Amino acid sequence: MKLTILVDNNTLIDRYFIGEPAVSYFIKCEDKTFLFDTGYSNIFLQNAKAMHLNLYDIDSVIISHGHDDHTRGLIELNQLYETSTFYKKPQLIAHPAAFYPKRANGLAISCPISLEELKKNFVPVLSKTPIHLTDHLIFLGEIERCFPFEANHPIGEELIDSIWHEDYVLDDSALVYKAPQGLIIITGCSHSGICNIIEYAKKICCDNRIYDIIGGFHLLQTEKQQMEATMNYFKTLHAHAVYAGHCTDLSAKINLAKAANVKELGVGLELNY
Repeated sequence: MKLTILVDNNTLIDRYFIGEPAVSYFIKCEDKTFLFDTGYSNIFLQNAKAMHLNLYDIDSVIISHGHDDHTRGLIELNQLYETSTFYKKPQLIAHPAAFYPKRANGLAISCPISLEELKKNFVPVLSKTPIHLTDHLIFLGEIERCFPFEANHPIGEELIDSIWHEDYVLDDSALVYKAPQGLIIITGCSHSGICNIIEYAKKICCDNRIYDIIGGFHLLQTEKQQMEATMNYFKTLHAHAVYAGHCTDLSAKINLAKAANVKELGVGLELNY
């Protein structure tokens, strides 16, 4: 598997790409190509062009969850395909709730393009259960939440059957790659809890070895109890590397560095397994 960071809050020095507070990863695995999230704008298209990455031949677009900093780029990708005659119609893989209307502080934060519109150029595959994308790469579906210190605050509201409910972002999912060295965890925002995600990946793969963890961990102005519990959990993993990006603030990265081998993540980073 080869993973390339197309979009993140930060860019790597001397790699002159564009960043924004969002996520998009380009993944090649076992002769298949995947796009994990699409960021907030069209910069994933600009960066992909600069990196000479082909977005016309993607097998699946995978959405980590339904917030617009991970899905707004679907508007741009949909338009790209509408004006093209030579693209592969990819699957659009997500949790069923990823396309529910969502709001926070009076503002819409959900995917700004409807599933009906996307059906013209994508094949939706919505699942709460894990999906094997390849023999070794798995979309985890709905994450079991076993740690009481995580995912216990709603992020705005979501509209279900014409009623607004507190949104605990049950649609938040992740990927896991089964490498010879252990599991590679790939997250978007980890609203379901980064420790919950890792535990669920272990369960699904029947493997307790964690090699690398990559993505946003949703550790922003984190409460002391949660940060300490997360650090203690990471100490038990003995991971090779932790690439914390997007929604992981500086304080969280500093604390995680006391418990794990934290490395820089930014646009242009390439990881090979």
